[in-house]
Amino acid sequence: MNFMEYLDFEKPIQELEEQLTKCAIIGEESDVDVTETCQQIEEKLKKTRTEIYKNLTAWQRVQLSRHPSRPYTLDYINAFTNGTFMELHGDRNVKDDKAMIGGLGKIGDQSFMFIGQQKGYNTKTRQYRNFGMANPEGYRKALRLMKMAEKFGIPVVTLIDTPGAYPGLEAEERGQGEAIARNIYEMIILKVPIITVVIGEGASGGALGIAVGDRVYMMENTWYTVISPESCSSILWRSWEHKETAAEALKLTAKDMKKLKLIDAIIKEPFGGAHSNREEAFKIVEKQIVKAFNELKELTQKKLVKERMEKYEDMGVYNS
Repeated sequence: MNFMEYLDFEKPIQELEEQLTKCAIIGEESDVDVTETCQQIEEKLKKTRTEIYKNLTAWQRVQLSRHPSRPYTLDYINAFTNGTFMELHGDRNVKDDKAMIGGLGKIGDQSFMFIGQQKGYNTKTRQYRNFGMANPEGYRKALRLMKMAEKFGIPVVTLIDTPGAYPGLEAEERGQGEAIARNIYEMIILKVPIITVVIGEGASGGALGIAVGDRVYMMENTWYTVISPESCSSILWRSWEHKETAAEALKLTAKDMKKLKLIDAIIKEPFGGAHSNREEAFKIVEKQIVKAFNELKELTQKKLVKERMEKYEDMGVYNS
């Protein structure tokens, strides 16, 4: 991790890592034995890391979900498929939405239809990907690919990472709300397994439009709720200053969502977040997808759809 990639709450880690680097340089460039000093700094660094990552607040998890080095949808897909991924384009109506990507690929010998929001890595690619915010044609492309997967009996994997569906006037004119609602309706009755993983941000209908899965998982440092903490803060307090309070109140973390029975499981990330060990993160998520598929492939189409419907009908039901 370089200097520019430390989050605010990671500053104590940054300072200790810089001290450790300086200590090593002194040991190399002089005759002074700094082994003991370096060991003390390493121990303090390990302790500080443990304390910070063990006690993350909801807002800190939101920050980690947006970490500039965190892997995005295409990173996961390329790692899973080992060069077999073939991207498919367009909604056969308006255009190809670059914020929503999808296509066929294999994990081992099993084909999957992968669909997800894709963000950019710098100013140019962020604009190209519209910051991971899909237009109606993105959701219609996703639905086209899901129906294609259903036709050929291929399971669907959706990866969620979006600050929300694009809220522009042209998106509303082309039917943003209808496109998302149509996806939710069609996914409920899709006759192939759907496995969903929140790998970063999961905001509102923008996420839900491709997230109606038989199995829904959240990675440890991700969030999933109706509105971002900043937007919630701006509505309630007319300012972004209360975003941390909003993050706590929204119950948006993986732990909260599991407690509310809105997701099936939490995928544990490498220590320090998915960006700290990308290869390990890819392996963990892939293992969970394969496990879920092995459970779902045993179900008949009728039972698969029935259980999916019941899963979502039971959400929010409680006994007074």
